[in-house]
Amino acid sequence: MSRFEGKTALVTGGARGIGAAVARRLVAEGARVVIGDVLAQAEWEVGLPEARVRRAHLDVTSEADWFAAVTEAERVFGHLDVVVNNAGIVEFGPITEQSPESFRRVLEVNLVGPWLGMRAVAPSLRAAGGGSIVNISSTAGLIGYADLGAYVASKWALRGLTKTAAMEFARDGIRVCSVHPGPIRTPMTAGFDDSMTAEQPIARFGDPEEVAAMVAFVAAEATYSTGSEFVVDGGAVVAGAGVRPDRAEVGAGDRG
Repeated sequence: MSRFEGKTALVTGGARGIGAAVARRLVAEGARVVIGDVLAQAEWEVGLPEARVRRAHLDVTSEADWFAAVTEAERVFGHLDVVVNNAGIVEFGPITEQSPESFRRVLEVNLVGPWLGMRAVAPSLRAAGGGSIVNISSTAGLIGYADLGAYVASKWALRGLTKTAAMEFARDGIRVCSVHPGPIRTPMTAGFDDSMTAEQPIARFGDPEEVAAMVAFVAAEATYSTGSEFVVDGGAVVAGAGVRPDRAEVGAGDRG
């Protein structure tokens, strides 16, 4: 497949988990990919030609880092066509026990990060004549989960921000959609066993590659969709199945 031949993508949190799967998928389909992350180089990147993949240090909460990443993408590849706002963190804890600092930290990465990103990449996408932004939300952006107040708040807000961006960017030929993964086997869910998915119609964890396939479809094929939500959750939402943390507070993920 070569749906992204000649296209340039920027993927945040691309060193591992869903972000790595998305980056791999886009490269396999012909894209040149800039991987924005705060982590060290991922093993899957080793051996790939620099002509196809570049790395940019990107803390998504830093406006300066966003500017530098976009500048690097334009310097090396000319412009951006696809942006995937994937970097995120989760911290568990009841509302009455989670600290304000923890709550704000999750919002900064999961919500302010994509907001800064869309501001930063819009000029490059406009210069390319349009493009696609895919914001990785969650089933937690569609329903509520106990002990995940900050995460749920950030993902619902990102869902709403996606719709506003879709309206504002449409005149420039830029589509903006959200993808909502359910339980996916990544470092962020490493502490959960398979019993968490028992009530789902598809009673297993999803693979990052299954989310990557949806992201690629949204970015390349869903040309009459903007402000739309695409769910990859094994039926968790329709079944009312949800995360039930068995520990008070766990931090996972990366800000990419």
